[in-house]
Amino acid sequence: MRGLGRDRLEMDEKAGLPPYSASELPPPASGAGHFRGRRAGLRRSRVLKFFAATCLTLLVAGQWRQIWREDAKGPLLSLEKLNEDLQTCQKLRHKPQDPIGLGREKNARWIEGGKPTLIKNAVIWIGEPVEGTSEADARAGKGWEWIQGDVLLEYGLIKRVEANISSRTLPEDTQTFDAAGRQLTTGIIDMHSHAGLNSLPFLRGYADVNEVSDDITPWARSIDAINPLDHQIEVIKSGGVTTSLILPGSGNSIGGEAYTIKHAVGPKNGRKEISAEDMLADPDRNWRFMKMACGENPMRVHGGIDKRPFSRMGESFDFRHAFEQARALIQRQDDWCDKADAIGVENLDEYLPQELYWESLAAALRGQVHINTHCYTITDLEAMVDHTNEFKFPVRAFHHAHQTYLATEILKRTYGGRPPASALFADNMFYKTEAYVASEYAGKYLYDANLTTVYVSDNPVLNAQHVLFEAAKGYHYGLPYHAALSAVTSAPAELLGFGERLGKVKPGFDADIVVWDSDPLSVGAAPVQVWIDGTAQFENPVELSKSTAGPIVPDEALANIIEEPTEMQDVLFHNITKILLSDDQALESHGKPLDVFISKGKIACIGPCSSEYEAAAKAVKSRIILKNGYLTNSFTGVGGTIGLNDIDGEDVTDNGPNPVEFTRAVDGLRLDSKKLNVAAKYGVTKGISAPKLLGGKSHHGTSVGFLTGAKTIAEKGAVFDADVAVHYTLDLTSRNFGSYSELYGVLRRKLLAAASRDKPAQDPFSEVAYLQKVVAGKTVLALTIDNADGIATALKIKSEVEEVTKSKIRLAILGGSESHLVAEELAAAKVGVILLPLQAHPNNWDQRRSLPGAPLSNGTTIDYLLDAGVTVAIGLPEDWYVRDLGFEAGTAYHNGNGRLSEKRALDLVSVNVHKILGGKLPEAQEKGHFIVSEGSPLNIGSRIMAVGAGRDTVAVFRRL
Repeated sequence: MRGLGRDRLEMDEKAGLPPYSASELPPPASGAGHFRGRRAGLRRSRVLKFFAATCLTLLVAGQWRQIWREDAKGPLLSLEKLNEDLQTCQKLRHKPQDPIGLGREKNARWIEGGKPTLIKNAVIWIGEPVEGTSEADARAGKGWEWIQGDVLLEYGLIKRVEANISSRTLPEDTQTFDAAGRQLTTGIIDMHSHAGLNSLPFLRGYADVNEVSDDITPWARSIDAINPLDHQIEVIKSGGVTTSLILPGSGNSIGGEAYTIKHAVGPKNGRKEISAEDMLADPDRNWRFMKMACGENPMRVHGGIDKRPFSRMGESFDFRHAFEQARALIQRQDDWCDKADAIGVENLDEYLPQELYWESLAAALRGQVHINTHCYTITDLEAMVDHTNEFKFPVRAFHHAHQTYLATEILKRTYGGRPPASALFADNMFYKTEAYVASEYAGKYLYDANLTTVYVSDNPVLNAQHVLFEAAKGYHYGLPYHAALSAVTSAPAELLGFGERLGKVKPGFDADIVVWDSDPLSVGAAPVQVWIDGTAQFENPVELSKSTAGPIVPDEALANIIEEPTEMQDVLFHNITKILLSDDQALESHGKPLDVFISKGKIACIGPCSSEYEAAAKAVKSRIILKNGYLTNSFTGVGGTIGLNDIDGEDVTDNGPNPVEFTRAVDGLRLDSKKLNVAAKYGVTKGISAPKLLGGKSHHGTSVGFLTGAKTIAEKGAVFDADVAVHYTLDLTSRNFGSYSELYGVLRRKLLAAASRDKPAQDPFSEVAYLQKVVAGKTVLALTIDNADGIATALKIKSEVEEVTKSKIRLAILGGSESHLVAEELAAAKVGVILLPLQAHPNNWDQRRSLPGAPLSNGTTIDYLLDAGVTVAIGLPEDWYVRDLGFEAGTAYHNGNGRLSEKRALDLVSVNVHKILGGKLPEAQEKGHFIVSEGSPLNIGSRIMAVGAGRDTVAVFRRL
């Protein structure tokens, strides 16, 4: 108060108010007093003194009255609020620590009444090397073991991990689960997901992933938008994923706070309530998390003329300016707290400076928030590393991070002495410029540089139900087995600050456990049961029939990478144990391995060969001895945009959309692209692509059949069928041009109009001309449809037109997410289905009835189609799948409960495509299309050794 009064008085003086000192008053107006005698002088002196004293009294009183009035108007500082602010100082100075695991009596998430569970007879992956293993040996893969044993879950914790835990030592109400020799791991952790923020199927009413009102939104919080009723949360859990970091999207440079949740929702999953807060993995919130994003996304969303960031330069300024604001707030807060310590909080004349806008970013600069940054390119990575050193904050992980394997030394310069991890897809790339420079071997290269890789889903970009398969592919591409499995368990747990609670099967850790039907890094691995905080999540889980052969024996040879093949005309392969070509060439060696001689790029002989070939074989300088050699058909990629597109997000690299005109893909074909070179390298030697309607999963026009290894369309045989099929899209994409009823009606009218023509169309390349071939049964009509009722309507139109024309229409369905619901009708109409994709990923409403598979559903779409006798193939829902077609077929094989042989599974991505669409190669060319591999191409760990792509040389992967 005294201070405020003094300030007020000084202000009044400056404003020209009467001064304090009476001696400064002006002299009297009359000078007559000067002639009076001494008495008069004394009397005048007293009067003056009295007058001065009176004025001074009035002045002081007036001033105090003014002070009192002003103080009465203004707020008084609350001592209670000042003390609360002082407590906040303690929080600001607090550095979080990873929460303990061992020593807890119970998990804070445990619900009273939950019963203990004993999991018996399991093969257990602890998640760390055995005690005494040196760091160097552990990194080399030594000391990591699967052990036989039992696991006791109680009070939401793992209480015991031992061999043969006796039931006599357990509480009476203990439940028992017999793992029957199956493999057991901790729950899978997905460190980058948007589940609950972007619902699947997508609905605008639940599109909450990006707060795009501004580029800098550190104040946004994902927990305020998480929808606990998002069906995808349950689906994700069915893939063994128990914990996810739910991040805001990448539309903003600083997107806001993220929250770690467990995938247990409501009473059905052993919880008390249905709420986002109840899903928090750490109710005590030891750590906070923040999402940032570099590069294309923020520029695309926010940039423009007079709008920043227009370029990476503007983006970098946005970051630095935001950090500057947060740092300034920190300084003001620290000054206040220091002053409170020095003079006592009761003596402060202002409250603690606090700004909600910058609070979370200030906390990040204080080291209280784990920062996760979406950053692809060397340029963006280097800029962000510079920011960390300028503003003194660490980064926990770079996400997407496609080029981190090229920038390992830059990562090591990040502030804090801890290089960020790389949160990656295994092989999803090409979808935009930032993803164009990338490598499926990135995990292995980062590991070699002593850096950490974790695999993530970015759900709904990938279906997080299958995020574990990203780790499996990481192993396939050379990352050591233990590092690959750690990349979705212990590594993300440690990066999230849960290194003592999640990610390992050890006493004291949270009881998040998965028992698998096969090795978790094998193709098609699915949970038998999932526990979260000790509570089983599935009441009657579907279990697939699989062999209990035991864990994969890690193959160190996978780390010997040969990125590019050597072209050879002639080569001899020894020890082929299986040949799976045409139906009359499917055979096994039965203990007598065969030889295969390739001459001028084509299969010349499968041993035993005639003396002519035996003589030629002796002259061949290149002989390759295989382990468990396979000779199979090469693959055909259908349904994507390969050959018509290089970078999905760049229009200048694309053939373009065809929303109005009916066009031919052959006229837009562009060969020798990065996508096509990768396709050929991975055994996809043939492509069938149609012009797209709008997006990458829509089709409009005639498709072209071509060789992926050809350099130009002028090359002989580069195009094996100029017009394979006639394509239309009748899914949600096509709804931009009318209602479903209109679109299906237009198709009916077009077909009937083509059938009613007496003469062929004058233009042989017109839409009408191709439709005349369709109604005559000469060309396939390929319709992209996912919805079951839409497929049924197409079948009805087919029947109606056939009744008029008296000829059969050859119809194919692409997409087919809900085709299992009309499997019998498809079979009766002899209509084939090309699934895009094989496994459910219900992004839109037309796909909402997709089947997720075990343990949630008894079978998937392909199982129902096969049982009904429908011819099925698997296509490319996105072009990056060109590396994965063998694994897609492998999933159908391993998870089909014996429906498919290896040969029939491989047909799904080769022979069946041509059965459904046509475009079959001449026999002479077909002999030049094959894959030679070590191990079945259906399996993780197989190695492609050679690819015949219909040319006069064969691509051979070997060290010469």
